[in-house]
Amino acid sequence: MKYDVYGIGNAIVDIVTEVEHDFFTKNSVEKGVMTLVDENRQQELMKVIDMKKSKLSGGGSAGNTVVAVNQFGGKSFYSCLVAQDDLGKIFLDDLKKNGVNTNLKYEDCPKGHSGRCLVMTSPDAQRTMNTFLGVSTSFSPAQLDEEAIKQSAFVYLEGYLVTSPTALDAMKATRKIAEKNKVEVALTFSDASMVKYFGDQMNEIVGASVDLLFCNEEEAMIFTNTNSISEAREKLKQVAKRFAITLGANGALIYDGDTFIQIEPYKVRAVDTNGAGDMFAGAFMYGITHKHSYAEAGKIASLASSRVVSQWGPRLELQQAKSVLADLIV
Repeated sequence: MKYDVYGIGNAIVDIVTEVEHDFFTKNSVEKGVMTLVDENRQQELMKVIDMKKSKLSGGGSAGNTVVAVNQFGGKSFYSCLVAQDDLGKIFLDDLKKNGVNTNLKYEDCPKGHSGRCLVMTSPDAQRTMNTFLGVSTSFSPAQLDEEAIKQSAFVYLEGYLVTSPTALDAMKATRKIAEKNKVEVALTFSDASMVKYFGDQMNEIVGASVDLLFCNEEEAMIFTNTNSISEAREKLKQVAKRFAITLGANGALIYDGDTFIQIEPYKVRAVDTNGAGDMFAGAFMYGITHKHSYAEAGKIASLASSRVVSQWGPRLELQQAKSVLADLIV
């Protein structure tokens, strides 16, 4: 295999900022979830935050995950769509810096605005996101690289894509190519709002079953229409051959297709939960594609996620990722 993971997702540049608890009420923002907004609404919010103290970085759910795969020593490929603007260049340069291959060339990108996400972190470490997708809404099967899919161990589908009809088509096309070529299909629900408000579209992607599903406990219960993790995990067996449910401060629950594995948490003081699930997925897929057991991969992912939430931003630096593996002696 040439690639461990072939990912598709929204190309988003994160604008990470800190806000106080009353910010959400004052500005009519739903706290703790990802909300899609138009450009005017996002501009309104950017006027009331401190942009001088905000940080710009490459982001996006699957984008964070494929970068994590590479940081741990894997190899990934990413298909996405940006515009010919400053943010588009920032995003593509970021992929290149992290060694992630892509079939997207800046000179071939459309005119317009690249996607951006205003990530508002409150004192309780919750992240609230308002996302303007820009040209990402036009992501379609035309942006896929069939050869790269065929040469991958896993394809990784970002749940946020279900909000766009053309992106949903791209998810279906990726899955079809993968299944035809015996490439495993991994899916992340991405956010509780995707499962809650786009349940029909998500069910279309899940189909009869996916090979590997990533979700948190809230997403698991909403998708399965249950009130407890014990109920949800049994129902998830019907739609995923294997899955990982992240449990926040309580670690994670892994199902390897045969046995449930409880992954212990690494206790840290959380300051920013943005990107924790993305990091977990990236570290976990690195683990299982590099001869680690599901239990070992879970430990790598749990420690990596704990390091992410104890700092600002959705990603680790390269040396931080390497230190996770060194500290676990794996």
